[in-house]
Amino acid sequence: MTISSPVVELLGVSVKYEERTILGPLDLEISSSDRWVVLGPNGSGKTSLIKILSLYRYPTTGTVEVLGETWGATDVRELRQRIGLASSSLRDQFRPDILGLDIVMTARHAALETWWHEYSESDREAAMDCLARIGAEALASRKFHTMSSGEQQRVQLARTLMGEPGLLLLD
Repeated sequence: MTISSPVVELLGVSVKYEERTILGPLDLEISSSDRWVVLGPNGSGKTSLIKILSLYRYPTTGTVEVLGETWGATDVRELRQRIGLASSSLRDQFRPDILGLDIVMTARHAALETWWHEYSESDREAAMDCLARIGAEALASRKFHTMSSGEQQRVQLARTLMGEPGLLLLD
């Protein structure tokens, strides 16, 4: 990816559930200096768009390019490590008794569990630094299900910082 390359480029992207089109067709280009807010009523495709941009939902039609990589022609597991994501759909995928520190650390490999990969002491320190950056160090040793929704959001926000993302998505 060059400096002038867009961070996101969508060409003719749409999402259909059964016969209903809930998103698109959409053409969109976002540069690294852009900040976007997507507003719309329930069911208008906002979360579907986030899932596409975070490489968790393949579109029904169209081409998706994120951080200079074309979806379908790259390893999404590698690319997801460069995308910071905090969302209610992601929150619901975490095991209830996973610790706050572990949630932040799993961003290193864009995973949901620490047992899927090996983590070093420097990974733990980096995760603690991310929690400290947002004033949430006390959540490191707390089980996720014991946290308030605001605390869970703070842990997810710290998680987005772990990989020094080239794209940050907040839903």
